[in-house]
Amino acid sequence: MNSLLTAHRLLMARSALVACCLLSFAAPLSGGDMPKSRPVPLIFDTDIGNDVDDALALAMVHSLQTRRECRLLAVTITKDHPQAASFTDAINTFYGRGNVRIGVCRNGVTPAKGKFIGLATTRDGGQLRFPHDLVDGNKAPDAVAVLRQALAGEEDHQVVLVQVGFSSNLAKLLKSPPDDISPLCGRDLVKKKTRLLSIMAGVFGPGPGGRLKTHREYNVVKDIKAAQELARGWPTEIVWSGFEVGLSLPFPHQSIERDYRYVDHHPIEDAYRAYSPPPHDRPTWDLTSVLYAVRPDHGYFGVSGPGTVRVTADGQTLFSPDKNGNQRFLTVTPQQRIRVLEALVQLSSQPPK
Repeated sequence: MNSLLTAHRLLMARSALVACCLLSFAAPLSGGDMPKSRPVPLIFDTDIGNDVDDALALAMVHSLQTRRECRLLAVTITKDHPQAASFTDAINTFYGRGNVRIGVCRNGVTPAKGKFIGLATTRDGGQLRFPHDLVDGNKAPDAVAVLRQALAGEEDHQVVLVQVGFSSNLAKLLKSPPDDISPLCGRDLVKKKTRLLSIMAGVFGPGPGGRLKTHREYNVVKDIKAAQELARGWPTEIVWSGFEVGLSLPFPHQSIERDYRYVDHHPIEDAYRAYSPPPHDRPTWDLTSVLYAVRPDHGYFGVSGPGTVRVTADGQTLFSPDKNGNQRFLTVTPQQRIRVLEALVQLSSQPPK
């Protein structure tokens, strides 16, 4: 993958340079600039800790909430390490939303600590660098219970889910039985309460030089069974952002070096540096699914016709056109890339309100 990314970075250099020239701090909207539409009720399901794009994507969610474009109901985690929940709580607290519910899975997928979630325990002068309450992620509730609670409390056909990790939690949600939270089984609860699943997973385009044709994408292969169950059983619309989309949108490292200096330590900047320090331009895989979930009508992406996705036993994602299908996938043109990168950089670096 490293050689592929290096070659692709050269292809994208011109677009990234143009985008960087457009970038500036995005101040929170206020007064008459506030959007008139209702904020999107949003659940963020993530494998945070495996790659830093999850952290950038969560920062985007908070900025979009500050702009009153979405409302974060819960964060559920598919990385089975307790510090994933703790670091998530640290990010939420940094943005002034430490009361957001966090749920975790305990299925043994990617149990390694990773490169940056240990920041949850980093101390300066005896105090936590990033204060938060969930210091022991083992005490976080089960993800399926959190998902059911978040869905049950919302109006029908309104909730948008963003999945940027494995399908473990959402596949279990579909199979969950009625309980004290809701008299509905999981699939019926999802069908009643959600309108969209925006998911970063799979491959739906050839990528640079056609080299992604047989690529098995990480979020799929780490829990193939769950991905299969999700693809064939999810009852509302799914829009997939494939590996090739985020790969074509490298995050400009100049933003990491410049746009987070309004505090001595920023959890997103520190996480990025711990994962792979600048001048590395990390692909923006997970960020694209957040952007589409909240701003689907802004023209940032193209969207395929309807169809169905089948996940094979070895982790390929095969799309079949079907006018009655409930699934689509994103595309992005060179012209759209400039607008998308500008939005991603501004939203991920926007200061807390």
